[in-house]
Amino acid sequence: MAQQRFFEKEIYINRRNILQQKVGGGLILLLGNEESGMSYAGNVYPFRQDSSFLYYIGIDQPALAAIIDVDNNHTILFGDELTIDDIVWTGPLPPLTEMAAYVGITTVKPATEAELYLKKAVEKGQQVHYLPPYRPEHLLKLQQWLQILPAQAPLGKSVTLIKAIVAMRSYKEPFEIEEIEKAVDISTAMHKTAMLLAMQPVTEAHIAGAITGMAIGAGGNISFPPIVTTNGETLHIHAQNRPVYKDKLLLCDAGAETGMRYAGDLTRTVPVNGKFTALQKQMYNTVLNAQLAAIAACKPGVLYKDVHGLAAEKLLEGLKEVGIVTGDIKDAVANDVHTLFFQCGLGHMMGLDVHDMENLGEQFVGYSENLIKGTSFGWKSLRLGKALEPGFVLTVEPGLYFIPTLIDLWKAENKLSAFINYSELDKLRQFGGIRIEDDVLITPTGQRILGNEMAPKTVEEIETFLEN
Repeated sequence: MAQQRFFEKEIYINRRNILQQKVGGGLILLLGNEESGMSYAGNVYPFRQDSSFLYYIGIDQPALAAIIDVDNNHTILFGDELTIDDIVWTGPLPPLTEMAAYVGITTVKPATEAELYLKKAVEKGQQVHYLPPYRPEHLLKLQQWLQILPAQAPLGKSVTLIKAIVAMRSYKEPFEIEEIEKAVDISTAMHKTAMLLAMQPVTEAHIAGAITGMAIGAGGNISFPPIVTTNGETLHIHAQNRPVYKDKLLLCDAGAETGMRYAGDLTRTVPVNGKFTALQKQMYNTVLNAQLAAIAACKPGVLYKDVHGLAAEKLLEGLKEVGIVTGDIKDAVANDVHTLFFQCGLGHMMGLDVHDMENLGEQFVGYSENLIKGTSFGWKSLRLGKALEPGFVLTVEPGLYFIPTLIDLWKAENKLSAFINYSELDKLRQFGGIRIEDDVLITPTGQRILGNEMAPKTVEEIETFLEN
């Protein structure tokens, strides 16, 4: 068979059975992804299957759809077998019927029959549950198969199906954790390489290319485009073809995805010249202290929103030591002073997606009916706020970001000047940014940082590693 790996057949069968029980009735339509051309149809981007499709159906091939007929306890896979014209270019692959058998599906039909099956079901009054569409081919298929205009398709998403999937995918099973740890270990190797390359006269793009190659060479891919920059104050800036500057800190946020599509996501920030300056060391330890405190606070029953607040307090405590922040720290966080320096959320769920299930909606994934996601600056980017539970895998990634444009905006308004010493803050206008990130499993009694080896993280570990 092809190189694709599957979990045991019973895993997929059991997942579909549980999903049926949670949804209760009707049809569940799971749309796989298509290949997409970069510059013409035959020159495609690397294919990435839809994660929920992978979770329940398991087949990592394009142009597929599946219908789980809850009312009749039957799953049908829709797709077309390769023609000889396809095989000339791809080589022989296992037939769909063989791949379906690996995941416990006995009925395989041509792709064109999906529309007819759905039409008959709608005529009989069966409800069709589908997930929020996030790719153009999803919108087009929903338009054709269910007569839904593309603009209206997101409104018809099934909240019942979303909640059922979130209730399952949030809890990582042991074999999933094993895959995630593989991704984390590859990610750790990538970060060590990035650190060493930063000591050489190279560009950001050179480092990003090298670590991307490591992820691909390990049998998978990157879990997201690497952030490799000496402008770490820009949260999602990607590597550019410019040199890494010797007097700056290099922020590298990168992760690998295994061949089974499970993700890793780590961030390290290192001095390009191999040694932290006194100020860099102080700011770095401020972020590290916040991260260590946040990780220690991650336990079952604890609101991650409160862990985010704790990290914010630790960050402001460090800034108070250098005279940038004044006053009572808890009052400062209550007034959102931290959002001038820490605009993003502390972390997010992780699994088959690096931001796990984000296409299903952050309110459903990271919050609850009793905890509504915030909308204010610095809180609206907190993707996870609800109580932690055993089996959750999440990132913990506090940071300090000195953004000149944001500093100027607040200073012009004299915003929160009772807590912020703008004259001291001006001295760090060109400092950049620091982020430190690890991937954490919530256990029945606390937490565990994932990975069999950790990339250097303390000041001493980083400087020693860069010396050798």
